[in-house]
Amino acid sequence: MQVKFANESREDKIFDIFVTTIFIILLFLVLYPLYFIVIASISNPDLVSAGKVLFLPKEINFEAYKYILKDNRIWRGYMNTIQYTFFGTLFALFLTIPAGYALSRKDMKGKNFIMKYMVFTMYFGGGLIPKYLVIKGLGLIDTPFVLIFLGSFSVFNLIITRTYFISTIPIELQEAAEIDGCSILRFFTSIVLPLSKSIIAIMLLYYAVGHWNSFFNGLMYVKSDHLYPLQVILRDILISRQNIQTESVDMEYVLEMERISRTIRYGIIIVSTLPVLLLYPFVQKHFVKGVMIGSIKG
Repeated sequence: MQVKFANESREDKIFDIFVTTIFIILLFLVLYPLYFIVIASISNPDLVSAGKVLFLPKEINFEAYKYILKDNRIWRGYMNTIQYTFFGTLFALFLTIPAGYALSRKDMKGKNFIMKYMVFTMYFGGGLIPKYLVIKGLGLIDTPFVLIFLGSFSVFNLIITRTYFISTIPIELQEAAEIDGCSILRFFTSIVLPLSKSIIAIMLLYYAVGHWNSFFNGLMYVKSDHLYPLQVILRDILISRQNIQTESVDMEYVLEMERISRTIRYGIIIVSTLPVLLLYPFVQKHFVKGVMIGSIKG
């Protein structure tokens, strides 16, 4: 049921129309690029290159997806990235959730020093070369573990998690549980975790998206093709047409790849982002609650 205000002035109506128009324009600016990628990936490559595909797909075909999905590297990259994302996200939750809760407790000694030290690392780092030397010294170069461990901890996410626990889990609840003989570990697993579904869901989404989109780590620290994540493989597919040796490859194939190269780019974007788009609806109901409580309060 709509509620109409009888005393709404003419200026209020103009303001409402203005705000609505602005939001419609912003919505169009955000959604159109995504929509264009979809229609361009299934349109005739020649029409896309000529700029004739704007609002509707023309001469629908799936040539780009045919060339992308017939490449076995795509499926290997998917399997690798799924493994890195799954185990990396579990490891990240194992670190972030307990650390956030511990740092949220008033009775934890040294928590202020620990938080200041962690915040310091957000602004100052050792640099790429020292980081590479440390990873090499740990024997993680060209192993799956380097893509699981790197990116599995974020100080920003820790701060959000800590603030969430401060706002949601009062210290009095822990004190009452201790009076009943409940240990800290049991209190955390039996009471804190069930009450923290929102922040767990939002951390799962943040870390999963980070691992799924991880490109630089795979490019820098992995040398073996069979360990490449999906993003690195898609990058290789994008630039592979530039490295084709015309002496050993059929010229018709080279010309065909050149013709559909633009739609292949759009198809690759769809292939790489689809799993994340499918994951989001399952955590959407926790998303707003987790972000608002974790980032504004405290």
